[in-house]
Amino acid sequence: MALVLFFLFLVLPIAELYVIIQVGQAIGIVPTLLLLILDGIAGAALARWQGRAAWERFNRALTAGRVPAKETFDGAMIILGGALLLAPGFITDFIGFALLIPPTRALLRGVVARLARRRVSFAVFGAAPRPRAGSGPGPGPRPGGSARGYDYEGSAREVTDDRELEVGERRE
Repeated sequence: MALVLFFLFLVLPIAELYVIIQVGQAIGIVPTLLLLILDGIAGAALARWQGRAAWERFNRALTAGRVPAKETFDGAMIILGGALLLAPGFITDFIGFALLIPPTRALLRGVVARLARRRVSFAVFGAAPRPRAGSGPGPGPRPGGSARGYDYEGSAREVTDDRELEVGERRE
């Protein structure tokens, strides 16, 4: 996570400045500024259009009674793409536009789904340590020496006074 933050807050802005300076030297400062403004306006329009379409697909999925997983992912990527287009720079604009175009979102969705499946399968089938008996919550003796078990039959009753406790019970 620290590496991601390092990249986002230090490396990416330096790279953005470098690219803006290089483009400015190649085509001039005024065309560079106009290009940055133009791609911001075009990106905002594309984000609004794609956002509406994703919202409609989300509502259709809910109406059809299915979980809108794909639509939720698309909506999140559209929001992220729109936010990247607000940041001045060509690198973030390129990534933002890529997130707003449906085919690249579909590719990213596939990659994220594979990564999630791999992570879940590792968590399920991996060598995760199992808790030892009596080391965590559950029936049986607890590490503090308390042998109180759990009531699985649902015959609990509310105790309002210590005098109502049966012999052997104690209030914790």
